[in-house]
Amino acid sequence: MTHLSFRGIFPPLPTSFDRDENLMPEKIRQNITQLSEYDLSGFLILGSNGEQVMLSESEKIEAIAAAREAIPPGKLLLAGTGCQSTRETIALTKAAAAEGADAVLVINPFYYKGSMNHEELVRHYYDVADASPVPVLVYNMPGNTGIDMTAAAIIDMASHPNIAGLKESGGNVVKMGEVLRNVKPEFRVLAGGAGFLLPALAMGASGGVLASANIAPQHCIDIYKAFTTGEADRARYLQQRIIPLNAAVTSKWGVPALKVAMDHVGLWGGHVRRPLLPCGDRLKQQVVDLLSDSELEIYNQPGE
Repeated sequence: MTHLSFRGIFPPLPTSFDRDENLMPEKIRQNITQLSEYDLSGFLILGSNGEQVMLSESEKIEAIAAAREAIPPGKLLLAGTGCQSTRETIALTKAAAAEGADAVLVINPFYYKGSMNHEELVRHYYDVADASPVPVLVYNMPGNTGIDMTAAAIIDMASHPNIAGLKESGGNVVKMGEVLRNVKPEFRVLAGGAGFLLPALAMGASGGVLASANIAPQHCIDIYKAFTTGEADRARYLQQRIIPLNAAVTSKWGVPALKVAMDHVGLWGGHVRRPLLPCGDRLKQQVVDLLSDSELEIYNQPGE
């Protein structure tokens, strides 16, 4: 299979909806076009920040197609294709590849979490990787799934020739190190949160898929570049500065706050899809105040 680098910073794009919760592919394209002014390595469509579980199959395919249209040459398109059954995951994975996804990010099945043991999880990923026309990235997101996949399971998954890496959103850098110590050299680990990007890089991660890269792309890139050029003090300073904002748009207030932040900086955040509810006026102001007080290099509209 094609070997992709998976190095650098990837924003996990929120999915664009209008007030009536209808998909807005034109706004997906608009966000990618604007963010592509930065030295990002690519984009993830339909991750957790993309409300993937809220979309129908046809909407998922439409969103992937819209993203592919807008992504410039040289930048990767990662598509979230994890579903509750292996069969459905394979079908969506093939559809994503047909629409131009360079790789797929597969969150583990979690509805029957009590049955998702080592053997079943490894078999699931092997079956998906066997059928996938493009490389597969394992996605560990215990905050959403209720399952924290073990290093042993991920190491077993990594032995498959078409499983190319891991997005680790649990923040366990010890696990990242254990995985990287025991897998093939080309297997990549991506940090799933800007709050622990630098520790992950220090442990051997190749980059990050970071919600904060939607609103502070240059700051996230600067952490990565400072680390790779050996500027330890600068990397640490930048890392410490992004922690409060990152927490606000991830674990604290989540996707609704991320969309408010994107609207505020001149991108399209738009509406969430129920049962998620939009931020109230007070929370919106808290997000805006946090952006103003963050001392980060926030996304600027073209021409600013």
